[in-house]
Amino acid sequence: MTTYTFTAVIEPDENRWYAYCPALVRQGGATWGMTRQEALANLEQAVKMVVAGMVEHGEPIGDGAPEGTAQVFEEPLVAVTV
Repeated sequence: MTTYTFTAVIEPDENRWYAYCPALVRQGGATWGMTRQEALANLEQAVKMVVAGMVEHGEPIGDGAPEGTAQVFEEPLVAVTV
């Protein structure tokens, strides 16, 4: 198993919060929640699914991250182990 950590961006969006990982947004690394904490928790689940699929298909993880690592920072970090 490898742990990947990515930068997370969490922004207010009307009456909820939008959360995404810039390095994975095109692959589906984005979600929302009614609270900031819920959005971050939902993002962790979404990122875990995206990364697991990428690993399964042999796709590179993250933007220029060394093999076996990648980073989800914002201050809140999202780390997933797959």
